[in-house]
Amino acid sequence: MRAVQITSLDGPDAVEVQEVPDPTPGDGQVLIRVHAAGVAFPEVLQTRGLYQLKPELPFVPGAEVAGEVVSAPDGSGLAAGDRVTALPLIGGFAELAVADVDSVFALPDSVSYEVGSALPFNYLTAYFALIERGRLAKGESVLVHGAAGGVGTAAIQVAKAFGAGRVVAVTSTPEKGAVALDAGADEFLLADGFLDSVKASGKVDVVVDPVGGDRFTDSLRSLNEDGRLLVIGFTAGQIPEVKVNRLLLNNISVVGVGWGAYALGRPGHVRREWEAVADHVASGALTPPIGATFTLEETAEALKTIDERRATGKVLLLP
Repeated sequence: MRAVQITSLDGPDAVEVQEVPDPTPGDGQVLIRVHAAGVAFPEVLQTRGLYQLKPELPFVPGAEVAGEVVSAPDGSGLAAGDRVTALPLIGGFAELAVADVDSVFALPDSVSYEVGSALPFNYLTAYFALIERGRLAKGESVLVHGAAGGVGTAAIQVAKAFGAGRVVAVTSTPEKGAVALDAGADEFLLADGFLDSVKASGKVDVVVDPVGGDRFTDSLRSLNEDGRLLVIGFTAGQIPEVKVNRLLLNNISVVGVGWGAYALGRPGHVRREWEAVADHVASGALTPPIGATFTLEETAEALKTIDERRATGKVLLLP
């Protein structure tokens, strides 16, 4: 089969498309013919050896896919030809991929493979962040940084689907703001000077932050009393520090959101999360906006689109 391989840790330009042996599913694994694969920031980090999951070189990256079941274990409830979305964790940037049964989920006929491949990583992260870690209550207000990206648009839609009263998007440009509005945000603010705008329109109860960097302190200042700042990542590159007196004075919390290690390390947890969002997927309430799509041969450009923060919506590979 054709597959993308990371053969050196020299960044996105070093990935290669090669012919490699078809994967062989092990016990409890499903073999999937990939129709679409989601591309995310962890894959960018993997090209430089900076992600916590560090397989031995060379390896095929790709954490999430959608496609057709080729084979599945007896008793799994899956059969050849079933439409699924899945989390192989690695190996998804290929024509075939394998994933554990617990990480393979039925895809409604109304949901395209492209949309299906954009769901698991971002939407389960957003659910874990807002509901499990952030304790979002109905009617609360949410501010989302990086709101035009994959995690950002997922956070907007998950917040709305689970009862947020007001969702404020923060983006770097008006064009990205339009993407956030299309995803369901009530309003957007430009990142430059967003705190003044928040103070003018009303502080928020929850901040979703996959960006980090120098806006972190202003995010703390954007919170109401008993507010929560959810730390999902650092796409800005800089890991901020917290002066804890700010937490004490306003009774606010900074909450770490490490979805992968937590959920994947607990048998059945990812499936329970999927079941919690499945009805919203089927209804269309959770429909990821699709940004740029690329072939396997264009994987380097797909990764650079994310690395250079040019992505709006979910970036996909279509093998």
